[in-house]
Amino acid sequence: MDIRKVKKLIELLEESGVAEIEIKEGEESVRISRHGPGAVTTYVQAPQAAPPAAAATPAPAAKAAAEEPDPGPRPDTAVTAPMVGTFYGSAAPGAKSFVEVGSEVKVGQTLCIIEAMKMMNQIESDKAGKVVSVLVKNGDPVEFGQPLFIIE
Repeated sequence: MDIRKVKKLIELLEESGVAEIEIKEGEESVRISRHGPGAVTTYVQAPQAAPPAAAATPAPAAKAAAEEPDPGPRPDTAVTAPMVGTFYGSAAPGAKSFVEVGSEVKVGQTLCIIEAMKMMNQIESDKAGKVVSVLVKNGDPVEFGQPLFIIE
């Protein structure tokens, strides 16, 4: 991606007050995020080169792992991010987390906060059960649909 385009995107981001923008152009993508007044972080992802032919033949252990892929969190037990933003597990820095591994949750109970465009959005549980896993850390950026918690 042309550096002039990236600079122009940064200028647009600063002028508009938008906290984050991601642009994809073919196989290239740029993600520009502002985490404070004047602070801008830019991520550029270029297309990946094909691996050498020798590396194309996996070892026997790798073949076994490839045959049984890890299914990841089951969709019926995962609580996913309803928006793009920044994950916070508590109401304030240093405060007790809304939920931890082993916590029992009820439908409608606040699990976390996702900050999007300077708005704090409380994310509530859509199911009752026990929190088995917290998949993101405090302050991590999250994407729409990204699993946040596993509740069984």
